[in-house]
Amino acid sequence: MKIRQHLFLTLILLVTIDSFAGGPWPQSKGKGYFKLAEWWMVADQHFTDTGLKDPNITAGLFNTSIYAEYGLTNRLTGMVYFPFFSRSLFNNQISGTTGELIKVGEALNSIGDADLTIKYGLTRADAVVPMSLSLVLGLPLGEVGGGSENALQTGDGEFNQMIRMDIGKSPNTGKLALYVSSYLAFNNRTNDFSDEVRSGIEVGGAIMQRKLWLIGRLDRLWSLKNGLPSGSNPTASIFANNAAFLNVGVEVNGYLTDQLGVSAGITAPLTGEIIYAAPAYSVGVFYDMR
Repeated sequence: MKIRQHLFLTLILLVTIDSFAGGPWPQSKGKGYFKLAEWWMVADQHFTDTGLKDPNITAGLFNTSIYAEYGLTNRLTGMVYFPFFSRSLFNNQISGTTGELIKVGEALNSIGDADLTIKYGLTRADAVVPMSLSLVLGLPLGEVGGGSENALQTGDGEFNQMIRMDIGKSPNTGKLALYVSSYLAFNNRTNDFSDEVRSGIEVGGAIMQRKLWLIGRLDRLWSLKNGLPSGSNPTASIFANNAAFLNVGVEVNGYLTDQLGVSAGITAPLTGEIIYAAPAYSVGVFYDMR
């Protein structure tokens, strides 16, 4: 039960990373970007604390969320990620030898953990090498310990503060729009969870007169392993804490009009520790006040 419960905590990390808009470019004053999205993952195996794969009862997490960013000034952008509906579940556990039902599946519905972010442009948006600094506050709004065994979760139950620096470049290539950006972040976690270091790189390009954007991402997370083995519960399994992974992802964004569009993406772990070994998917509809 503890392993299943604590693997859900690492799912929360993946949602947070996937929801954050990369790049050092703040919104212009009075401009914004708004997105309604669905994110989900279903997994029947996970990475252990040694990086090997083990099977588990099929588990899933589904988040329906609103994401928004708005330019308060030309250098200061406010951002909100709010999963207003989150569903975590376990499927029925069936005996592989007799086919009998061992345990009935369960599900938990609630809101999920939210993020509030302030991004400040350290340079002008049109600088040769734009840079930005962000403060991300993770709000523990999700439910912890649902279901008959308290193993279902839609949040991690801790308030975290992350400092993130982005740097990027958007070379002028004529009709083809390209950009590349990278980030480095430190995440301070509470409730005896270990702090984290995160980094990543994102490359994107537009075709069809900038109506179709293709994006690729590579994200890495390290645990500093400076908390209790199982977060706020010292008697629980080590699976509660110290997750690590290397993720690769691709995303497609298509503009249906000058401002309205749709998106779809997939993210998958290449390597990991204490995290589900399955891809995560997302689809969404966005409004871009460009």
